[in-house]
Amino acid sequence: MTVKSNHVTIKGTKDGLIFLLDDQCEFSELLEDLKYKVEHSHQNILTGPIIHVDVKVGLREITEDQKNEILDTLKQKGNLLIRSIDTPALDPQTADQNQLTIHTGIVRSGQVLHHDGNLLFLGDVNPGGTLECTGDIFIIGALRGMAHAGVNGNEAAVIAASFLAPTQLRIAEVISRPPDEWENRETSMEFAYLKDGAMQIDKITNIVRVRPDLSSFKGV
Repeated sequence: MTVKSNHVTIKGTKDGLIFLLDDQCEFSELLEDLKYKVEHSHQNILTGPIIHVDVKVGLREITEDQKNEILDTLKQKGNLLIRSIDTPALDPQTADQNQLTIHTGIVRSGQVLHHDGNLLFLGDVNPGGTLECTGDIFIIGALRGMAHAGVNGNEAAVIAASFLAPTQLRIAEVISRPPDEWENRETSMEFAYLKDGAMQIDKITNIVRVRPDLSSFKGV
């Protein structure tokens, strides 16, 4: 059983319904067709007992607001229970870039810890020790040695530590040697980032201003 409009195809299965949404048209056109299908369909498949629905958007990348618009449209029919919305899978390279790996321990003088990706390090980096990553560095502990983020040239990388008193900071190719008085000042958890090609230091609570992509908590 298949019911089709210009941009929406509805397939009935033994487990419920599958809504196949065109991924080539404008989203506004797609939503208009979906609303028409839900509001004006005379098919029995959209009435009666509870029906489980799976939505497939093809290769279309949809925003959270667009996803909610699709859900709100389908929920107009009280008997439709949306089970899933299949969105495009992340490219493996992109997924790897977004992953955060956790390591624990101490990086002592003369030691170098290298990591490909983003790193959460639970421990201290002692003077003479080096921590380097292709992505971001987050240290729950003291950074008293050297830290190099964005090793492969990623200028958007950041370096954060509970106690930031490094011998040297480096992001991509930009090097900053901190002032001597860092060891003697009061400090909270801070992070380093690049702005206009220069190293900047700020409190960790302000990190979302620099990297809004890290602000991912959403209330339900």
